[in-house]
Amino acid sequence: MTHAHALSPQQQPVGSPGARRATERPVASPRMPSKVIRAPFESDAFFGAQPTASASLPDPNPLLENLTRCVIEILAGARDLQQIARWVTDEVYRNLLKRVVLSDRARRARGEKAARPNFTIGSVVAEAPRDGVIEAVVIVHGRARSRAVAIRLEGLDSRWRATAINVL
Repeated sequence: MTHAHALSPQQQPVGSPGARRATERPVASPRMPSKVIRAPFESDAFFGAQPTASASLPDPNPLLENLTRCVIEILAGARDLQQIARWVTDEVYRNLLKRVVLSDRARRARGEKAARPNFTIGSVVAEAPRDGVIEAVVIVHGRARSRAVAIRLEGLDSRWRATAINVL
């Protein structure tokens, strides 16, 4: 008769303290003790963000204009990035956070304070490459220059969410 502690973790009975699922593998880090990373379950796609058809979503133009306005103000330091967290994906949030940090450093190096930028929203050109997706360019006119903000919206969980934002 074999004891549970004499078996390797993969051979131990399911539910025993030393048992490990076949989808898990140990990961060692030089700073931290080894930890277990779980491979994604097949059901993760079911429980993740669900695509939504364009017909079930509101008109994207107000969101495109408001997101553009917010992003320009965020980069100028006049608005907090957290205010648009609900409308952007995690990846977009992280990319914007990097740009906010760089903009803030540049302002501090020049000795400038954050100020609300003076601009107007120009034309909005939006296309739907497929159902539930909008790719748009919003032109922003400022005092010194005009800029373009490219935004990709996807219908996820019954609302529009920005999956890409680039300020050109």
